[in-house]
Amino acid sequence: MYEKPPSPEELAAFGLTLDDVATVIEVWDENVPVFRLFQFLQTQWQTGMGGPTGLNYLVAFHKMDRMDLSPDDYAAMEADLQVMEYSALGAMRSK
Repeated sequence: MYEKPPSPEELAAFGLTLDDVATVIEVWDENVPVFRLFQFLQTQWQTGMGGPTGLNYLVAFHKMDRMDLSPDDYAAMEADLQVMEYSALGAMRSK
């Protein structure tokens, strides 16, 4: 989601196209709600001089408040979202 795909020229050097290297990502059923939340927040990255620094949690909490979660589910979703955020930041910084 946050990694730059190889260019057509880079792939052509190996006789490949983008269709040849398409990545299918399987999301387990129990992770679908947090994955959808993460997708919703894709325009909510806080940025500084060095690039993205993290998600805007005011927007995340507002969206989670509207999901009618139990306190335990709310805490679990927040923790899961932080794992995804940390991984995405690593992918974005690994250029």
